[in-house]
Amino acid sequence: MSPLRFERAGEAVLLSAAVKFELPVVVEEALLKGIPMIFVAEADVFRERWYWTNKRVAGAERHMRLAYQPLTRRWRLNVASGLITNAGLGVALNQNFEALSEALAALQRLSRWKIADVSELDLEQRHFVAFRFRLDMSQLPRPFQIGTLGQTEWNISVSSSQPLILESGP
Repeated sequence: MSPLRFERAGEAVLLSAAVKFELPVVVEEALLKGIPMIFVAEADVFRERWYWTNKRVAGAERHMRLAYQPLTRRWRLNVASGLITNAGLGVALNQNFEALSEALAALQRLSRWKIADVSELDLEQRHFVAFRFRLDMSQLPRPFQIGTLGQTEWNISVSSSQPLILESGP
């Protein structure tokens, strides 16, 4: 995983990162059978406190649904700020790709993602960001949830924690 980059654009704190992981063969096979995979990126901003545990001051989630469309032989990536359920996607960005490698490149790249408002931060204090990226096993169909228990091939998880140092945006 590349280092997290933070910038300030107006009153927003933006995060950019490149998440690196190899897609396990079992996950790719499930995708090719038409089973969508949902990935979740989470960023929590904490204010450091010497006298108590660190205080969470802001946080954001991004849900990404990767699916293969067998009829069109195309890959579809849906990106939403909330849960993606069977009832619908809600407000989501939809992208189509010809190849899995292109879809994975888009999935692994987070660019200028708003994780907090500057008003939520005390600029006189030190802050850090805890970032997590994972395959959401709870969103898989029930038989897969049971079948994947204890199997490390299904574990796609990346995490990082680093100080929040804001760069000025354009």
